[in-house]
Amino acid sequence: MVPVTIEEEMRSSYLAYAMSVIVSRALPDVRDGLKPVHRRILYSMRESGFTHDKPYRKSARAVGDVMGKYHPHGDSSIYDAMVRMAQSWSMRVRLIDGQGNFGSVDGDSPAAMRYTEARLSKSAMFLLDDIDRDTVDFGPNYDESEEEPKVLPAAYPNLLINGGSGIAVGMATNIPTHNPGEIIDATLALIADPSLSLEDLMRIVPGPDFPTGGIILGRSGIRSAFETGRGSVMVRARAEIEDLRRDRKAIVITEIPYQVNKSTLQEKIAELVRAKQIEGISDIRDESDRSGMRIVIEVKRDATPEVVLNQLYRFTQLQTSFGVNMLALNDGQPKLMGLKEMLLAFIAFREEVILRRSRFDLGKARDRGHLLVGLVLAVANIDRVIALIRSAPDAASAREALMTQDWDAAEIEPLLSLIHDDGNVVVDGRVRLTEAQARGILELRLQRLTGLEREKIQAELGEVGQRINELLEIIGSRPRRLEVMRDELGVVRAEIATPRMTEISDVAGDQTDESLVEPGQMVVTITRDGFIKRTPLETFRAQNRGGRGRTAAGRRGDDIVTRSFNAHTHQWVLFFSSGGKAYREKVWRLPEASPTAKGRALVNLLPELGGDSITTVLPLPQDETLWENLHLVFATASGNVRRNRLSDFRNVRSSGLIAMKLDEEWGKHGDSLIGVATCREGQDVMLATRLGRCIRFQITDETLRVFAGRDSTGVRGIKLLNNDEVNSLAVLNHLDADPAERAGYLKMANAKRRADAADTPADGDAEIEAEAQEEGVVAAALDADRFAEMEAAEEILLTVTNGGFGKRSSAFEYRVSGRGGQGIANISLTARSGTEVVATLPVLHGTDVMLVTDAGRLIRVPVDQVRITGRASMGVTLFRLDGKERVTSVFPVLEDDSAEGEDAAEIAGPLPAEGVVPDAGPKDAGPEESGPGSEG
Repeated sequence: MVPVTIEEEMRSSYLAYAMSVIVSRALPDVRDGLKPVHRRILYSMRESGFTHDKPYRKSARAVGDVMGKYHPHGDSSIYDAMVRMAQSWSMRVRLIDGQGNFGSVDGDSPAAMRYTEARLSKSAMFLLDDIDRDTVDFGPNYDESEEEPKVLPAAYPNLLINGGSGIAVGMATNIPTHNPGEIIDATLALIADPSLSLEDLMRIVPGPDFPTGGIILGRSGIRSAFETGRGSVMVRARAEIEDLRRDRKAIVITEIPYQVNKSTLQEKIAELVRAKQIEGISDIRDESDRSGMRIVIEVKRDATPEVVLNQLYRFTQLQTSFGVNMLALNDGQPKLMGLKEMLLAFIAFREEVILRRSRFDLGKARDRGHLLVGLVLAVANIDRVIALIRSAPDAASAREALMTQDWDAAEIEPLLSLIHDDGNVVVDGRVRLTEAQARGILELRLQRLTGLEREKIQAELGEVGQRINELLEIIGSRPRRLEVMRDELGVVRAEIATPRMTEISDVAGDQTDESLVEPGQMVVTITRDGFIKRTPLETFRAQNRGGRGRTAAGRRGDDIVTRSFNAHTHQWVLFFSSGGKAYREKVWRLPEASPTAKGRALVNLLPELGGDSITTVLPLPQDETLWENLHLVFATASGNVRRNRLSDFRNVRSSGLIAMKLDEEWGKHGDSLIGVATCREGQDVMLATRLGRCIRFQITDETLRVFAGRDSTGVRGIKLLNNDEVNSLAVLNHLDADPAERAGYLKMANAKRRADAADTPADGDAEIEAEAQEEGVVAAALDADRFAEMEAAEEILLTVTNGGFGKRSSAFEYRVSGRGGQGIANISLTARSGTEVVATLPVLHGTDVMLVTDAGRLIRVPVDQVRITGRASMGVTLFRLDGKERVTSVFPVLEDDSAEGEDAAEIAGPLPAEGVVPDAGPKDAGPEESGPGSEG
């Protein structure tokens, strides 16, 4: 009994266990790429004759042989390892040729080993070839009753081709599979030039090649793995979008990432759809068959397949990260290696195999040559040999007699030099036979004494001599050994090389949150107290003019809606604050809420906003290439304007960017930014005021130059009177007509509209005549072509008052003047129609506008229902208001021109959202008219 402290015993026992797991179980060897269990299976099956050129044998027999001789760890672990080597979706090059049910990519278990059959594949034979030629070391098995190889004399870099994974004690390995042709080509290149850089090798081996295909995203993870042995490779399934029916599309998955269970993947997708984490999927089914994998995911009619696919990539294993950890045993020690280091280790091992094999073959060749020398000598002295044998009483005496005789060495001396034989020593021209030669002579058949057989012995001796010389050259010359290695690798490549299955894409694998957002039009609403939200445009249904509208936003106290606009989810939006700063955000990042929700405080969305409020919001063009040729025109309540390049606001910090310097001394509360719009050289700026005045002037370098800085107050755009202030900014196309043509067109256009609608009054004619007389012009008579040309270029302006009245007027009624004047009348304001103008904006035929009140109600009105009247008319009722309710915001609704069929109908007039009942106001029996010449 020897007392041992528990600390020492635990340390030594655990260390022994850890080393056993690391070396003898969990980690593959860099030389043959196999763990002990795989090595034992392959070697045992070769011993039993289960080779690729023999019939299949029951797997149970192979498992029993392995367990009984080499691997006493239970039949299930052996069979599981054997099954994996037979699975085409697990191994890049299969080492076991299986017949029967060996599982599936769905994770199905293989049939019991008593049912399945197996044999070695041809590629496995390349790992085992020459194992009986002293190419590798052998050691005793677990009970020292058998010898087993410590490594197989692999003819190709199996570790890189088939990869491997395992968890040891305190370490783990996870090596991806690679294309066999590429790996062998890289090995050949490295043999030719060991100084090749990693970049050179990666031109040959661009990355892993998984047996299940897929797409690798990006190359940085591959580079890191090949250089250091560690890296992360993003693998994505191969998917295509197909048309199922006229209005239905489907996402079809044909390849999935490596080691992903197809059945579990489909279950996960179904769970996410039920949990509404992924929306837009109506059905999922597996149509895989013998021809290949095919998972069909049907997409709902109103969903975007690309967005649904991006969501699947984000939330499921259709996109996974393969963590590369290239740890393997090198000289019996675990080592983390890169691509080049692994290939160099294999080359060194394979060179050693060739060297040991050559030495073994040399010994065999020399033994054969030594025996052939004795046969040649016996044939040359056949009569003497026969006499000695006949005189001997027994075989032993005959052998001794042959060995004690001196034989003439004149004939064998050249042969001894040919085969480099040092067994026969020539003394004074005489030589004696060795025991091996004497035995060979005694075993010589009489038929070998014929002339033909004597020639065959001489020819064989010459071949053996040539073979010995070749082997000596291989043993003595490293370039010759490398040449042999190249030739053998070429033979292997011709057998196992296959096309690449995994595509490598330079596209980065990280998905932005934007790619998960369903594209669509949103209505963005901002309140006076700084609350913002977005609501899908389809929530609002078009109503006739004069309707009651519906609730658009929940209010807190006396909060009112001050601004609304519609934009695409993927558009950038510039926010301009009362302090003259600009902020930038994507529409999809704005909080989404129902029509009755209050939204989220802008101060939480833009933390740097501080005590300022957002006064202007500008949706930017979705195509950023258009930004280069666009300018921004700024307008303030004080009537100042300024022009800047849009590119000045391309990079906006999260803390904001100074947009325009404001006059803090103007008015009661200082100046404010009321509008920002995109513009081009030669267009017109139109400013409209709260008290019904407006001015229009052209954008040129003389009238409104481009400012280099963003901190100036700009120049005067309109001269204000009576405490008036600017509240609308619009950019129009320049009028390409003189005053006479403009007056003539307006008269003809009014006449045409009266003919089209019998109830349309002629209130615009008197105003046209008055303005023409004021300008001293006479309306010109236009021919049909000129009228059609001006009609095509005509823009229509909508003016809405806070009393819910509005009118459309031709932009030709607003003459172009110089910048800085007092302007002209825009609309007639009365106690009935409204005391202030809410907005003046250009509108398009066939579009809708939305009006929002301070009570939070909203109505969507087709602009074609608003009559086109004179510039100074009062307009008609657009929105029936209650009590002191006032209109606070007006904005156009732009439809998606690509919508067709049922989709277009839904955009034009969808049903209300679930749980929301719209306010159904009465439809107008006829237009309510007001203005000059009307009864009202």
